[in-house]
Amino acid sequence: MNNMNQMMKQVKKMQEQMLKVQEELGSKTVEGTAGGGVVTVTANGHKKVTAIAIKPEAVDPDDVEMLQDLVLTAVNDALNKAEELAGKDMGKFTGGMNIPGLF
Repeated sequence: MNNMNQMMKQVKKMQEQMLKVQEELGSKTVEGTAGGGVVTVTANGHKKVTAIAIKPEAVDPDDVEMLQDLVLTAVNDALNKAEELAGKDMGKFTGGMNIPGLF
């Protein structure tokens, strides 16, 4: 019975640590870029886009599709990096296993 109590305490401690890491991910940011940096997207560790920066040279009224593609590419780059960040930080607890819904 004592081993079970000890194990439950360890599980609770691990859950608390995981919650803390999940909260910290909200304050960590990554950047995705496209077009050699003319479009930059910032996202947090919760995979939420927090900022988009577009340099003037990326704006061509005659080629709106190019700008749309650059923004899309930069957003996807940022979200992929946010996913990697979350996986790395949470991987400390999951041993590298991908547990759906955890992050």
